[in-house]
Amino acid sequence: MSIAAGYKSNFETLKSAFDNGDVALVECTDKATGKPVVALCAVQTTPERMVEITPFAKMFDGNPYEELLPPS
Repeated sequence: MSIAAGYKSNFETLKSAFDNGDVALVECTDKATGKPVVALCAVQTTPERMVEITPFAKMFDGNPYEELLPPS
């Protein structure tokens, strides 16, 4: 399986946000379960001085080594 172009683009955006210090961990609510989840987000201030938060990934609650298999 190859990595889709959209994922690669999002990764580049996230790298840029890290370089600029525009990244935050944000506690959100899972729509399906109503439970709190922590998301890795890019943060941007608009010209109107409003804050926009763009979620990129959910953090693991458990041990990721127990949930994922590495590529073979």
